[in-house]
Amino acid sequence: MQEKNIIFGTRAVIEAIASGKSIEKVFVRAGLQGELFDELMAAMKESQVVWQKVPVERINRLTTKNHQGVVALTSPIEYQNIEKVVTDALAAGRQPIVVILDGVTDVRNFGAIARTAECAGVDAIVIPEKGSAPVNGDAIKTSAGALFRIPVCRVAKPWYTLKFLKENGFVIIGASEKSETVYHQVDYKQPLAIVMGAEDTGISSQVLKMVDTLVSIPISGEIGSLNVSVAAGILIYEAIKQRIV
Repeated sequence: MQEKNIIFGTRAVIEAIASGKSIEKVFVRAGLQGELFDELMAAMKESQVVWQKVPVERINRLTTKNHQGVVALTSPIEYQNIEKVVTDALAAGRQPIVVILDGVTDVRNFGAIARTAECAGVDAIVIPEKGSAPVNGDAIKTSAGALFRIPVCRVAKPWYTLKFLKENGFVIIGASEKSETVYHQVDYKQPLAIVMGAEDTGISSQVLKMVDTLVSIPISGEIGSLNVSVAAGILIYEAIKQRIV
């Protein structure tokens, strides 16, 4: 972990949060107490910063400096607000496309999806606060810098974001190899959210309840499924194809 990507010390982290610095995650030493700790907790709660209690050994691996039991990992990008992105797109008269990554944890998959999405003109990528690949150097490199260009929106509850999208006229399409509906058999021309599940377990049960249609990609070989970044690319460009024709 490069020193430029971390902020250490309780007061320093509080000030970083107050200034609006984009924080990926805060690690807090288990057992930490006191007035300054309470102030940190209040700041993280107000700004909805993701944090985790960890043993001091975990923090020491991030920095050997006087961290006081608190280290923040900074994000190289500024996260965007999905409601604003969607509202602006609809106000401009466009039929937006949003990609929801529900538990994609591999940074290279994340980066590859971001690269495809940016090339296709996708309006935003939505990731959960917890259980998602971090926006780090590997993700940015794999994305060929696309993560600096496409809006990335980090949300506490992906299902709630899907509820908002449905209320704004979006169709929610989810990828599943178990579906009998082939991906090109559905309409992608409306405002669209494409949901891609975790590499191992697929779409979570809460998110699955919000999906309008599950689609599959035909497989002729012996391997039963595609890499999630490849599958995402196929669905994204099916939407683009339908809108061009």
